Amino acid sequence: MAKEEKQPAAQDKGKGKLDDGKQTNGVAGSKDAGNGDKKEDHDLPPAELSEEDQKLKDELDMLVERLTEDDKSLYKSALDAIKTSIKTSTSSMTAIPLPLKFLRRHYDTLCQTYESWPAGEEKESLADTLSVLGMTYSDDEDRRDTIKYRLLAPGTDIGSWGHEYMRHLALEIGQEYQRRLDEEQDFEDIADLTRTLVTFFLKHNAEADAVDVLSELEMIEEMKQFVDKDTWARVCLYMVSMVPLLTYPDNDRFLRTAHDIYVQYKQLAQAISLAIRLNDMDLIKADLEATDDQALKRQLAFIIGRQRLCIDLPETEENRELQECLNNAKLPEHFKSLAKELNVLDPKVPEDIYKSHLESSRTAGTTNTDSARHNLASAFVNGFVNAGFGQDKLMQVEGGVAKSWVWKVKEEGMISTAASAGMVMLWEMGDGLDKIDAYTYVPDEQVKAGAALAMGIMNSGVRYEGDPTMALLGDMEGKSVAVRVASIMGMGLAYAGSNKEDMLEILLPLVTDTSLDMQISAMAALSLGLIFVGSAQSDVSEAIIQTFLDEDRSHQLKDKWTRFMTLGLALLYFGQQEEVDVVLETLKAIEHPMSKPASVLADICAWTGTGAVLKLQQLLHICNEHIEEKDDEDEKDKDKKDEDGEEKRDTSGDQLVQAYAVIGLSLVGMGEDVGQEMVLRQFGHLMHYGEANIRKAVPLAMGLISPSNPQMKVYDTLSRYTHDNDIDVAINAIFAMGMVGAGTNNARIAQLLRQLASYYHRDPNALFMVRIAQGLLHMGKGTLTINPFHTDRTVLSRVATAGLLTVAISLIDNPKAFILDKDHYILYYLVTAMHPRFLVTLDEDLKPVQVNVRVGQAVDVVGQAGRPKTITGWQTQSTPVLLAAGERAELEDEEWLCLASVMEGMCILKKNPDWQAP
Repeated sequence: MAKEEKQPAAQDKGKGKLDDGKQTNGVAGSKDAGNGDKKEDHDLPPAELSEEDQKLKDELDMLVERLTEDDKSLYKSALDAIKTSIKTSTSSMTAIPLPLKFLRRHYDTLCQTYESWPAGEEKESLADTLSVLGMTYSDDEDRRDTIKYRLLAPGTDIGSWGHEYMRHLALEIGQEYQRRLDEEQDFEDIADLTRTLVTFFLKHNAEADAVDVLSELEMIEEMKQFVDKDTWARVCLYMVSMVPLLTYPDNDRFLRTAHDIYVQYKQLAQAISLAIRLNDMDLIKADLEATDDQALKRQLAFIIGRQRLCIDLPETEENRELQECLNNAKLPEHFKSLAKELNVLDPKVPEDIYKSHLESSRTAGTTNTDSARHNLASAFVNGFVNAGFGQDKLMQVEGGVAKSWVWKVKEEGMISTAASAGMVMLWEMGDGLDKIDAYTYVPDEQVKAGAALAMGIMNSGVRYEGDPTMALLGDMEGKSVAVRVASIMGMGLAYAGSNKEDMLEILLPLVTDTSLDMQISAMAALSLGLIFVGSAQSDVSEAIIQTFLDEDRSHQLKDKWTRFMTLGLALLYFGQQEEVDVVLETLKAIEHPMSKPASVLADICAWTGTGAVLKLQQLLHICNEHIEEKDDEDEKDKDKKDEDGEEKRDTSGDQLVQAYAVIGLSLVGMGEDVGQEMVLRQFGHLMHYGEANIRKAVPLAMGLISPSNPQMKVYDTLSRYTHDNDIDVAINAIFAMGMVGAGTNNARIAQLLRQLASYYHRDPNALFMVRIAQGLLHMGKGTLTINPFHTDRTVLSRVATAGLLTVAISLIDNPKAFILDKDHYILYYLVTAMHPRFLVTLDEDLKPVQVNVRVGQAVDVVGQAGRPKTITGWQTQSTPVLLAAGERAELEDEEWLCLASVMEGMCILKKNPDWQAP
């Protein structure tokens, strides 16, 4: 009987508990069973019964009567007959098995009989039967007869009652456990019963039910002893897919248990990606050391390198190549081979991207194509489009620095333009240093600053022996403010996520020195936040909080740069979940307008990517508050700027808190699909009813929730916002469209941006942002992504999210404060999230190997029966290939075995020894 159950139970993903009314076999569970025919005194009129049914009814009545009589010799046979009758009854999926219907009216009689019998085998057998009949009372919340009688009949084979009974039992176990927990009673007997259930579920392909019942009793760690070679894969898949739906600390316990099972079955590639999600460096190192297979070790190193975690191995000959894999040193080489394969090596110029001839003719010739502003936009576009290719036509020209694009822009523009050379030479430290070095000899301070920033950009995401970046940028004695700020930012980008202790000596004094300009201290704090992202580094957090408390700083804390200091603090607690509470308490004690935004930001960062529902509700509540003080719009505009164009308005108030909360909705919700859908719907409401400060943040939040993933519903909505009456909302929406399409070459977004270029041809600010968005859309000529999720959208890169958040925070309340003012170089923080969206296949000696792979849309197969296809609508291509958002690749045949658990990035293949060519 139980075997008939295999299919439905395995398909019933995630239910795990019996839903009254969903019956999958002959034993009860339907609604009618619960209600009985209450009006008819639990019985059917004889006229409605067929002859066969009447016979069964009479037989059961007779058997029950025997049990109430004094003749003990008849008890055993009568009970066996009743059990057989229940087990062998057949009925449709929705009807109640007749034996249960007929026995229901005798239920109370049988309960009394049980009480009157002396202990013994017959009494246990009756308890066993009553436990099954108890299901018919399932609607009565307080009557948990199924488990009550089950515990009174310990030694029987409970699996023989079938699936529906087992699932009903699992449901009541959960309820009973909660009751005993509330009343502080012992629950060891329930735990033993649960273990029996788990064994049964795993044997019958109901892995989801097994995980659910262990989760209910908070015994998930015990799963390790129940799985075997046939069940571990499905169990772990279900456990890992549940993680976004769990709260802390259950999510961590699930990940650790799944990790241990993977290690037990030698699946180190899967195990290490879970260790990365846990952010447990000791676990990551242990997984790396757990194998002696050099090829597998290198594959694990690639996975660690993709997350930009820094691990230094002892210097031995065999570790040298492994260290290169960890450092991403081979990344530029493989990226170039992809570009060659796709035939996109030739450099592009901004005009190839703008395609001005396609913009509407009425605006042709009206924009000043040679203005410094326009040239600055072109420098950014050139940097983004040729990123990682090592050559371009604006910066690396004949005649060297003297003829380069740097001289076509003014003042601060030179910083960003010189830095764009670093973007073009991304990851290419070897060749790039010489080319960028030339800019350091230019007497102009802005160009020197740009060169310093370029070195940091170029080193982002890769590490080289000798650490040239630190040597070149670390010495800031006697340098101008521009060069110092650029050097600080460069170090933050180069060492993001590295936890490099040496950086503390250079940057910490800059945070605490009150004589310095706020810009320098804030950027130093932000760089430290990036370097120690998610590590809760106490020295840094103490230094930043001390600065907030410092009397000498209090007048400076109203400065627009202060937000980056608070962001630096928040990044330290990235993904730390409840660990952030200590800092939140400390910030509450600080009486300063900046302490509230700082605590909201820290809270958001701590819960990013978790999909925590309570956190989302809390943030929506913040957005819902109405701020009274500045209702008058005109007054707000007057206050916004003083004569110098500096921000005078006190942005440190509640308005900034609400804007952060909007960004927080997308960061917390981005980890899980259902949450993402719901958050996008909320953004529509916020846009309708929100105040101006909330409306400016919504487009950025929409960009953050779907970076490099151009979903029609997202960019269509953003396209509407690009024509908003509030120009700040429109500008942020334009930037968000660039983020959503970053590196995808999406034709629809390209068309929308060209239309916007002609629509805003008279507005230099909006036009500048349109150009930036066009540069982002064609980033790396369509080969890069800025999506922070990788490894089949399961692992969130802290470094990437930190970079995206930094740019969003700079635009959040007024795009003219930073990006559209003199601090456009903040856009380069996007580099932390930039990574090739490729799949490169290598052999065991790390030489490229061409194989055929199928690339198609990923399909969620968690909890499905059998071995369903994991991709749909695929095309067969030979590697290297590009993978778009939501796509998955798998090998065409079994000639090669992939050492990675997910085919993306750099994958090492091994020849399959059992392969026979067809």
